[in-house]
Amino acid sequence: MVKITDVARHAGVSPSTVSYVLSGKRSISAGTRERVLASIAELGYRPHAGARALASSRSNVLALMIPLRSGIHVPVVMQIAAAVVTAARRHDHDVLLLTQEEGVDGLRRVADSALVDALIVMDVQLHDPRLPLLRELGRPSVLIGFPAEAADLTCIDLDFHAAGAACADRLAGLGHRTVALVGSPPEVYDRQTGFAQRVESGFRESVGRHGLSAKVYPCEATADAARALVRRLLAELPDLTGVVVHNEPVMDPLVRAFRSAGRRVPEDLSVVAICPDELAEHAEPPLSSVAIPADEVGRRAVDLLMAKLDGEDVPAATLLPPRLTTRASDLPLGRIGER
Repeated sequence: MVKITDVARHAGVSPSTVSYVLSGKRSISAGTRERVLASIAELGYRPHAGARALASSRSNVLALMIPLRSGIHVPVVMQIAAAVVTAARRHDHDVLLLTQEEGVDGLRRVADSALVDALIVMDVQLHDPRLPLLRELGRPSVLIGFPAEAADLTCIDLDFHAAGAACADRLAGLGHRTVALVGSPPEVYDRQTGFAQRVESGFRESVGRHGLSAKVYPCEATADAARALVRRLLAELPDLTGVVVHNEPVMDPLVRAFRSAGRRVPEDLSVVAICPDELAEHAEPPLSSVAIPADEVGRRAVDLLMAKLDGEDVPAATLLPPRLTTRASDLPLGRIGER
């Protein structure tokens, strides 16, 4: 069993400093505190119940759980994480980042310790195995993402269903009749990750409402996969004139592959993406897109969590409405081929 002296030796501090970090009875510099907390996490130290009972104040640390699974676009995840850290500091809190694929065991380990006051959980699946434990814990939590059943949970995210629908609505409004959704990598769908499922459901709802011919294609996040998918798209949908892309790494490879196949964007094919604004703006051509508001999601998740820590009532569901910006990648159907 790991002892407090083991933590102290690992962190290069005295046992009393470790005790003060856990109890909050004395002010400890941010650098020393972070070093002690890192040693606690690495060694798996768990204060016994009596030690926890001696704590006189909060730890002023939030846990951010980000399982970096395959198929996840890491830059967007890290942008949310950076926003969480920045917002937490404004509330005088630090953030303990947990990236291992630990699932329920990792959640229980953190919850059973005195390391953190509350938790933010990312990469939420429709039937996430972590949810029963989250409901049982006595610690406040906020999910960035929505499971299929969100009762007794606090969730925030972009309204991905509305985002998928907005992109299809855009293409339908421009007169396109045959469209496709190039979605997340297959493993993201296999895990039933909430955001991917909701983009697809919104897209399908819109194309059904408009009576469009449409298909959904998961795509590996590689240039080779993008090129192979373009060949498949043109073979299966020869009348294709509009594409929605929700897969950041393949946006540019897809456009290049379509161009190589004789379909220029937007002259021969309109493209609308769901991605951060900076990616859409720097694409060639700049893509019309629904923005992923990573900074706002991270900031508001922390605000919700701090309000819960202070005993305030917060909304159970916060869905950020999609914002579609038109750029240079889509044209009305009647203008396709005129340039």
